[in-house]
Amino acid sequence: MSREYYRYTEYMLFAIILCLSDWCSAQISYSVSEEVVKGTLVGNIAKDLHINAQQLEERGFRIVSGYSKAYFEANLRTGALLVNDRIDREELCPNVPKCYLNIEGLLGNPMNIYRIEVSILDINDNAPTFLEQIHVFNISESSSTGERYPLPAAHDADTGSNSVKTFKLSPNEHFSIDVSSGQDSVSAELVLQKALDREKQPSVKLILTAVDGGKPPRSGTMQILISVIDVNDNTPSFSKPLHKVRVRENVPVGTTILKLNATDLDEGSNSDIRYFLMRGGSVDSPGRFNVIPESGEIVVKSNLDYEENNAYELRVRAADQGASPRSGYSKVLVEVVDVNDNAPDISITSMLSHVKESAEIGTVVALVTVTDKDGGQNGLTNCKIEDSIPFKLTSNYKNYYSLIVDGLIDRERAPQYNITITAVDEGSPTLSSTAVISVNISDINDNTPSFPEDNMNVYIKENSKVGNTITKATAQDADTNENAKLTYSLIDYNRQHITISTVLNINSETGEIINLQSFNYEEIKTFQFKVQATDSGVPPLSSNVTVNVFILDENDNSPTILAPYSEHGSVNSESIPYSAEAGYFVAKVRAVDADSGYNALLSYHLSEPKGNNLFRIGTSTGEIRTKRRMSDNDLKTHPLVVLVSDNGEPSLSATVSVDVVVVESTADIQTQFRHVPIKEDSFSDLNLYLLIAIVSVSVIFLLSLISLIAVRCHRTDGSFNRYSAPMITTHPDGSWSYSKATQQYDVCFSSDTLKSDVVVFPAPFPPVDGELISINGGDTFTRTQTLPNKEKVCV
Repeated sequence: MSREYYRYTEYMLFAIILCLSDWCSAQISYSVSEEVVKGTLVGNIAKDLHINAQQLEERGFRIVSGYSKAYFEANLRTGALLVNDRIDREELCPNVPKCYLNIEGLLGNPMNIYRIEVSILDINDNAPTFLEQIHVFNISESSSTGERYPLPAAHDADTGSNSVKTFKLSPNEHFSIDVSSGQDSVSAELVLQKALDREKQPSVKLILTAVDGGKPPRSGTMQILISVIDVNDNTPSFSKPLHKVRVRENVPVGTTILKLNATDLDEGSNSDIRYFLMRGGSVDSPGRFNVIPESGEIVVKSNLDYEENNAYELRVRAADQGASPRSGYSKVLVEVVDVNDNAPDISITSMLSHVKESAEIGTVVALVTVTDKDGGQNGLTNCKIEDSIPFKLTSNYKNYYSLIVDGLIDRERAPQYNITITAVDEGSPTLSSTAVISVNISDINDNTPSFPEDNMNVYIKENSKVGNTITKATAQDADTNENAKLTYSLIDYNRQHITISTVLNINSETGEIINLQSFNYEEIKTFQFKVQATDSGVPPLSSNVTVNVFILDENDNSPTILAPYSEHGSVNSESIPYSAEAGYFVAKVRAVDADSGYNALLSYHLSEPKGNNLFRIGTSTGEIRTKRRMSDNDLKTHPLVVLVSDNGEPSLSATVSVDVVVVESTADIQTQFRHVPIKEDSFSDLNLYLLIAIVSVSVIFLLSLISLIAVRCHRTDGSFNRYSAPMITTHPDGSWSYSKATQQYDVCFSSDTLKSDVVVFPAPFPPVDGELISINGGDTFTRTQTLPNKEKVCV
């Protein structure tokens, strides 16, 4: 039967055994001879794994092993498994009949693991050797033909058919060789064929040759020296040719494991036996054991280690003390019994330096290999993770495990996991060991930037300086690095009369918002826009915050005198009769202010002439009346200067000149509606005219209000744009205040208003503009709205 056929048969039997086990789908077996050149083909992985060769390169196929050398590599283009380094079977597997190299093939995206077992086939690269160059036999001349003498054993580092198979002896007339083959070893004995005659030949020199079974065979030699001893007729003999003993590996040095017993039928010194260990048997036997010559006790010479060698073969010689000593021989087989003295060893190979928090369940993080030098039950191990974490160990093959993701990972909750892996053997008592692997979690962009609040309110004074920072928008992102790097931008609010980018600018890095133009409260009182914060992740995430901007009024408009009077620079004339009573109505000055609030609250004063005691003016109404009756000493013409001042800081004012001319009779008075009595007990013509005017204004206002409500019903852009009409406030005595506040109005008619003027009250929103200053019937004003307690009608 050829060697190739034997190898093929052995491979097929091994494959059948694997397929009958649970691991058929997890392991591929190849075989290759030792000492083959680099690049030698071992097998085609792509073909055997039924994977397209192109996928090997696309999915990053690689070979992983726990050995110090990378003995194999894979050609990703062809899928071939090639030898990458010199393989010496005797170095890898000394004194072991079969040698296997276990490696793993890893495929990514998704991760798959394939166990590959490569059987290293022995070649005949070692010749048999003997431990000694010369071996001496003392053989009595009286020895009978047919006596046997064990020859020294030869050692061959090769195994199987390449180990020692036979012995040869150089041609001679006295001795022959008898070779016997056991299951794992070959031994030879020297057989006496012809009686010795010391007088003819005191010594015989022979050459012993050990031949292995390689092709071509290799051999080694040693010299056998036969010393012919005279007259010692009996040879010591052991009670049995083979002794077996079991010894625990932790037995103390100096312990007696066996006592040999040999007998000699001679008497005296010829029966006085001494025991010796021969050089032969196991290579390191003389270093581990010793025999006491006088007693034959075999004692432990040095510490035994089951993991280093689990059995020893001793060759023992018993020699008498005769003049021509004779020796008997025996074998001692020492079996070392394992004890659980080695804790499991954990080896970790990281597959991923960082694990994304989006990693899917089943993603392989690391490979874990557990080994135990002990044998049998002591070498069986169990591996587990103690902590409650989103990772677990799965068994790949025997003591090979994969650390995989077993749950959802959130970097914001735990950026790193220190995973403790514990391996426990099944010995008694059990031994265990632990290893810690740190798994760093890498960030993904899974958190949207967030603002502290949904809305921001910003208050800006009108006429503020261009380029001022009006506010700063700040958002937070729970991610890290680029995923948390935020940029800010402005977004126009829908259906707004201004374009935000023309009036505001934002620093995209800091979120600081600056104004590009000055604001005029009289033109715009509030507007709204959004700030968007966007991170730098892929894809980017963003969120918005609504910014409500309120323009604060400043006193930048002076009061304006209304017709029929002109402002300072021209003189207006009014006439009153000489018979006018105290409180006679002379004239009424009306003014408006484009500002709002206190900045639009007007007061009237007579500034000229000083010390005038004939006329007074209502500070809130602007009505000029007489203080007393006329006297002959009073002048006929009274020049008056009316100062109209607002209540802003600083206060702004306007003046108007009115010359009051005293005439003798009412017939000379051209101006209508001059005399207004302090109390009206009857319905006068003046009241009628005023009522008609007020009703007309009210109808117009109601039509405007209905139009405004109709427009508002069709608008959906929030509460800010609906406040666009100016606010007009009249004092109860008929004076008018004007403010362009963006407000909603309630229109009320009071039954006891002196001239039935219209009073317009703004709604409470927005708070910054909503304060309405109400003028009481006298010359004072308060911030609290005061209305007469009589019946009123509100529209």
